[in-house]
Amino acid sequence: MTPSLPWLQALASLQAQGERCVLVTVAELKGSAPRAAGTKFVVTSKDLVGSIGGGHLELKATEIARAMITDGAGEARLETFALGPALGQCCGGKVTILFEPFAPTDFFVALFGAGHVGKEVVQVLAGTGATIRWIDSRPEQFPPEKPQEVTAVLTDAPADEVKDLPPGAYALIMTHSHDLDLQILEKLLKRGDCRYVGLIGSDTKRRTFEGRLARKGFTPEQMASLRCPIGIEGVVGKEPRTVAIAVAAELLRRRDESRTMATTEGTRPAITPA
Repeated sequence: MTPSLPWLQALASLQAQGERCVLVTVAELKGSAPRAAGTKFVVTSKDLVGSIGGGHLELKATEIARAMITDGAGEARLETFALGPALGQCCGGKVTILFEPFAPTDFFVALFGAGHVGKEVVQVLAGTGATIRWIDSRPEQFPPEKPQEVTAVLTDAPADEVKDLPPGAYALIMTHSHDLDLQILEKLLKRGDCRYVGLIGSDTKRRTFEGRLARKGFTPEQMASLRCPIGIEGVVGKEPRTVAIAVAAELLRRRDESRTMATTEGTRPAITPA
């Protein structure tokens, strides 16, 4: 990371986390002002990264940015402020601020498991526009170099990461443990807002998991959103790269169908069952 550009680090991190934010930039100034043109800071619903000089100008800019986040604004806007009595600042100049909203990606992939297939999935999806959160409890499983769009999450409790996923995520479960697979699946199905929930395994594994889920009170409607086995139809090879290609193709098809539906209906991409 570059210490001199905290706002750039923040944007990259927030995109990886799937969190909405606004980049605030001093676009133009006339007369005296706290900071020079080009100064930036990032506003989220709870935090600030960077500064345009503090005071009432920054407070007002933060209020506008957070209103844009709440409203789901998608267009940039310019606002001009006089740094006089109205803002309680004595600089005396005028500042034009650019507000640029950044929405979460519509192709956020949560990959649970860094085994052989998980590694291949990451490589195949790299460059497709996916933002990937890669989750595992075993530090030795993550390669030292990862694609830029990948954030590795090392945790002793992978299932707890489900609560932090953005709505509309594409979730892939392929851990080293059937019990852990089931824990993650339960939490994903309880959320009910993923566009895709895929579990690596056979028809037999699916039937076994459905039986265990039914005994825990899950309904057929909840379980209908599960995709298992995963991957597009017709690919029978079991090699990790072959499986990964089939899985990536299925995710891309689901993503494109969701985008087409959103374009047709004029809405956000729909969350659809398998």
